[in-house]
Amino acid sequence: MNSPRIGLDARLTRQMSVGMKTYARELAARLPHVAPEFAFVRFERGRNFGWEEHVSLPLAMRRARLDLVHFFSLYVPLFSPAPSVITIHDLIHLEFPQQFKAKVGPYYHTVVRWACARAKRIITDDERTVTDLSERLGVDAGKVRVVPLGVGEPFLSGARALPAPRPYLLYVGNHRQHKDLPTLFAAWSALARDRDLDCYLTGPDDFGGTLQQLGTARGSIVALGDVSAERLASYYAGAVALVTPARREGFGLPMLEAMAVGCPVVACVDAVPNVIAPAALTFGAGNVAELRAAVESLLADEGYRQRVVNVGRDIALSLTWNRCARATADVYGEVLECCT
Repeated sequence: MNSPRIGLDARLTRQMSVGMKTYARELAARLPHVAPEFAFVRFERGRNFGWEEHVSLPLAMRRARLDLVHFFSLYVPLFSPAPSVITIHDLIHLEFPQQFKAKVGPYYHTVVRWACARAKRIITDDERTVTDLSERLGVDAGKVRVVPLGVGEPFLSGARALPAPRPYLLYVGNHRQHKDLPTLFAAWSALARDRDLDCYLTGPDDFGGTLQQLGTARGSIVALGDVSAERLASYYAGAVALVTPARREGFGLPMLEAMAVGCPVVACVDAVPNVIAPAALTFGAGNVAELRAAVESLLADEGYRQRVVNVGRDIALSLTWNRCARATADVYGEVLECCT
């Protein structure tokens, strides 16, 4: 008997975030190894929104005679040539529409809504997004499956801390408004009055001079630019804590990566996925005093800090990409058994 043929939309396009590309790359590489009962066909060509996505890609999939196709992101053809599974990591674009282009909302309410309606299953990273999908896109919650993401090898190989002139907090992510970096800056400024402490941010210095104005003799805010995964692991290893002030995250891979390396996580309570919540120190959205107090607790008590690290590491080590891939393959099996 021939193995079911599963198409993987493994395109890595300009519209996809770093986390979305990591997800697509990891699953496309691991699924053939963890799910040998299926025959996988990868599709890696085609930009978003035009002829390549809406015509060339579906035609290539049709010629491949697929039993099922998995779209790894919300950038999908208008029509699928086979029963489909789609991954929707989050609906942040709809939660904070003012921060994105005006055409984003209509795209979600037409193309993405239709893709979710026709999909046999929808995969998401955290239980919170199930409610969002139901309320914002009318998705039947009964066909949503939650599959937490995984942590990559660079964060599991015993990274060494980079030498640093002072202790530092670390932020990893983009600088959009909903990331609420002003709350981080305010809490760091309050801490730096009492102790030597820097704050490192990934990404460019696109703050128009604000970082330099906030710096003092006891601490600076440093924009690190683009950072490789291996170097990022070393930054995690040396940080007092990873701070995630965002008012919402889909899954927040940096939090999982930091825990795997042994870095405590301090995050807005609304940004923390349920699966790693037991290991995160949380604060209310925009609450500078709570964020400062959480960091102070790590600085003041090394024993407490180590206990937080141990809980986080145990959780992170259980969330591998192989586990994510196998759980995803189980969704394929469910669809093929009962829905095609």
